[in-house]
Amino acid sequence: MTTAAAINTAEAKPLAFPIPANVYAETVVSVKHYTDRLFSFRITRPQSLRFRSGEFVMIGLPNAEKPVFRAYSVASPAWDEELEFFSIKVPDGPLTQHLQKIQPGDTVLMRQKATGTLVLDALTPAKRVFMISTGTGIAPFASLLRDPDTYEKFEQVIVTHTCRDVAELTYGKELVAALAQDPLIGELTHGRVTLYSTTTREESPYMGRITALIGSGKFYTDLGIDKLDPANDRVMICGSMHMLKDVKELVEGLGFEEGSLSQPSTFVVERAFVG
Repeated sequence: MTTAAAINTAEAKPLAFPIPANVYAETVVSVKHYTDRLFSFRITRPQSLRFRSGEFVMIGLPNAEKPVFRAYSVASPAWDEELEFFSIKVPDGPLTQHLQKIQPGDTVLMRQKATGTLVLDALTPAKRVFMISTGTGIAPFASLLRDPDTYEKFEQVIVTHTCRDVAELTYGKELVAALAQDPLIGELTHGRVTLYSTTTREESPYMGRITALIGSGKFYTDLGIDKLDPANDRVMICGSMHMLKDVKELVEGLGFEEGSLSQPSTFVVERAFVG
């Protein structure tokens, strides 16, 4: 079931604890719950914040003298006036058990530095880019899909999103469906973005772990595309630790080499993220 709560101008509520040094205190603008495990929210953006699409920030809540901070990929593009995040709900999680209850007007804390490896500058140019994700690992790709630089660097963008159940795929489907109407990049995305959604538990048109689907060749058959080739393709990976390890091994076996900002190459992995 999907519910949403949003306001255009959120009034910040009074805080019980002082804001730590070198931390932004931003106001929740909107919250949207997708399932009992997944939700997204948008907050105001500090004027001084600079980040590359695909990077993450450390966020927390002002609910203790020493707040708990966790890494969250920014799902909105670098040009957006607000910051969007896509989160899991963990009943006993030190942060998410509280974060999942936020409402418009609440305060979210954010450390002032953005960082991460899932950035375009860590890849050399190529024809296609594959963005491979599980769960909330699609968040940095939500940022990159809405960044004009992605379409300057690559002719074709193929996004894979694997979750346990069909409802958990909604965020990715809504994201890609909205690209065509985006006033900034809508024309750039026409015919250039493909979403491949799979489930591992509930029955759906495409089922299975992405590594198994690539390894068996079904992935290529389903999409009618050529096989992954480091001469033409680049790969970005974000999601569960198990998936990161398996896909990293898979692409390295195909001849891909891990890149970084100092030495761009043919694939990148977000190691700070688990979702």
